[in-house]
Amino acid sequence: MYTSTIMTLKEENCSPMEIKEEEEFDSREYGDFASSPTRHSQRIQANKSGNSEEKRNKERRQKRPQCRKTSYQESHQRLDTRKEQHECSQCFKTFARRSDLAIHQQIHTGEKPHQCSTCGRAFSVMSTLKTHQRIHTGEKPHQCSTCGKAFSQMSTLKTHQRIHTGEKPHQCSTCGKAFSNKTQLKTHQRIHTGEKPHQCSTCGKAFTQISNLKTHQKIHTGEKPHQCSTCGKAFSSMSDLKKHQRIHSGEKPYQCSQCGKAFSRMSALKTHQRIHTGGKPHQCSQCGKNFNYISHLKIHQRIHTGEMPYQCPQCGKAFNVISNLKAHQRIHTGERPYQCSHCRKIFTTTNHLKRHERIHTGEKAYQCTTCGKSFWSTSDLISHQMTHTGEKPYQCSECGKAFNHISNLKRHKRIHTTDVLP
Repeated sequence: MYTSTIMTLKEENCSPMEIKEEEEFDSREYGDFASSPTRHSQRIQANKSGNSEEKRNKERRQKRPQCRKTSYQESHQRLDTRKEQHECSQCFKTFARRSDLAIHQQIHTGEKPHQCSTCGRAFSVMSTLKTHQRIHTGEKPHQCSTCGKAFSQMSTLKTHQRIHTGEKPHQCSTCGKAFSNKTQLKTHQRIHTGEKPHQCSTCGKAFTQISNLKTHQKIHTGEKPHQCSTCGKAFSSMSDLKKHQRIHSGEKPYQCSQCGKAFSRMSALKTHQRIHTGGKPHQCSQCGKNFNYISHLKIHQRIHTGEMPYQCPQCGKAFNVISNLKAHQRIHTGERPYQCSHCRKIFTTTNHLKRHERIHTGEKAYQCTTCGKSFWSTSDLISHQMTHTGEKPYQCSECGKAFNHISNLKRHKRIHTTDVLP
């Protein structure tokens, strides 16, 4: 009876291991009297006190996780505070992670540990190396969902997508002009500041953009790496090659919104649009004459300076424009590369061809803003406009008589050079 009661209490309150340990203890302490009623009462008291101790331990264990959580939160908060303390000792810029600080410090040290195995170019960050390697592999993982065009960098895709959305988030604080990316804005701002940070080491000429400097340097080296697959002509820049290829393809992507005329180059469209607006922003400082293009002003200024930098190596005749020299040299070679598609007549210059083709089309694109009369060529329009202004810029060096057209001056000069018969 006593034994069964003892075992029941043991089973209820103690684990098998604890029962075994207790039995071993009883055997050592009490010998064969372990099951006596007196010893049994002592054991019940011992069990009760053991239960109380176990209960207290259980309560302590229940409280412990909360303490751990609080301690973790405090240490995590201390970690968050420490994150803001990764400061660059050179420029004092702060970073959330020590690894970001280490990458940043390579700007100051010039360290570039990541090298391209194909071309040897080195980078400070592994991600930049991976982006660079796509140049060699041709990989373009970022595709525009609107037009399907693919890009090697996500940032380039985002900039491209602004063509479709029309978004221009970067605005010039000086003139208010807006741009789709920050690089274009920085380049534009140099117009206002006059900054030209990229200088040619050979001639000292400075540029606002590194790409313009690289293109310029090819003048000194004579390098022309971009070749037309149709005619074999080579160019120093890819943009020049693309413009040239439109001659073969006939592509004219730039269209005038007022008259619908199309052009192969944006610069040609802008020049054309000034016919409608009458805008001539480039003025000669000597005679006050205005031009719609800076290159035309520079050519005009050679009239005042007498500069003729382009000389024919065969006859020595000099010209103020390279295109005039090239056209002149065809007199010696007999070359006439420009052919009319209507009558097959051939010409030495593209200007002569265009002027001729207007006979077939009847086009008179150049209109006088004063009287409305139209002309086939811009030179004819300019000569006509002088009848309104009274301007006669071509003067005879012999007698001082002035004319509104160079051809009239040449015709007049024959009076002085022709021998008078007796």
